[in-house]
Amino acid sequence: MVVKKPCWRGIVMRKLLILLIAISILVFASPPSFADWLVFHKPAFQGKVIDAETKEPIEGAVAVAIYNKKTIGIAESYTVIIDVKEILTDKNGEFHFPSYTNIIQPLSWEYVTDFIIYKPGYGNFPNGRVYPIKGMDIGFEDFFSGGIGVAKEVLFREPWKAGAESTKMKAVLGVVELPKLMTKGERKENIPSITLFEFLVNQINLMRLIHDEEDFLGLERTDPFKTREFIFE
Repeated sequence: MVVKKPCWRGIVMRKLLILLIAISILVFASPPSFADWLVFHKPAFQGKVIDAETKEPIEGAVAVAIYNKKTIGIAESYTVIIDVKEILTDKNGEFHFPSYTNIIQPLSWEYVTDFIIYKPGYGNFPNGRVYPIKGMDIGFEDFFSGGIGVAKEVLFREPWKAGAESTKMKAVLGVVELPKLMTKGERKENIPSITLFEFLVNQINLMRLIHDEEDFLGLERTDPFKTREFIFE
């Protein structure tokens, strides 16, 4: 009598098929909120980058949008970058990212989008900016999705001042003011890092401007494949 050995590949494929069917049933038979949980969506983002002193537009600065999600781990949730987009500012200093939609796996959800804006010789965004003022109670997603130049009343609290009271102020949405840097030391400290090297192909302009600045300062060029993460303020 010949005993046939089980086909493990067939068993695995059947289990995967059952799992996919179960997920499909949950998505299409559950309330819309569950289906929305699997959809990652961000609105369009736009901004205008200007010189903090002259108020003239800064052309050729790179704006980078870093799309993040939260994922449930064994002990706690953690942040995962799912995509990176970049664009150069035009002659008016403006940039525009279209709305972004993607599918994420169960046990994940949308998280805030991070932004980098950089041009050699200027303070970077967010750490080296003059405007938006640090202490304004508005997230960067809201700041860049509310329309360029639109005035909005927000709360302001002097940062790093214990017990400071909040006051109301007018914020001009989408407008970023960057200061010129005077010394090579300032410019060296201002060079941003790229995000995870897996997204290097989406950061060609950022990498080019970083290398231009390193060449100007006489520094060794950054090796992007040694870069693992971007540290935000």
